[in-house]
Amino acid sequence: MSETTYFPRRLILAGAVAAGVLLALAMHMLGARIGLDLSGLWRNDAGAFMPAGSALAWWLIATVGFSGGYFIANIMHSAVSGQIPKRMQQFLIVMGVLLLAGTGQAISGPSPVPSVSGALAGTAALCLGALMAFCGANFALRKT
Repeated sequence: MSETTYFPRRLILAGAVAAGVLLALAMHMLGARIGLDLSGLWRNDAGAFMPAGSALAWWLIATVGFSGGYFIANIMHSAVSGQIPKRMQQFLIVMGVLLLAGTGQAISGPSPVPSVSGALAGTAALCLGALMAFCGANFALRKT
């Protein structure tokens, strides 16, 4: 019986964080196309409440970053030992292609957000996605 080998912990952590950040940025781009404006926090409307769309965008990006980091870390941890079924591999490939196609379609049009506000929102989404993906991956690796 052969012995099970695993990826080094730091390699799994780096891969899971990178994938979680990319998923969080994809969610930010798709959310911006459907009107979930992340930059609603930086508006100077006196007396106006923060729009629910910007709060929902923050939560979506955080959730996708965390769950992406968590699931990718789990998948990478079990990939070496061959524990991923063939149907799961095919499902993950199809979902990745659909996500990339949707993101490509979303960013091909004109941006609904002004450029400075969009750059700040993109940077904030990148930082939030990186932090949450790291937390998710670290949580997954502590569990195993």
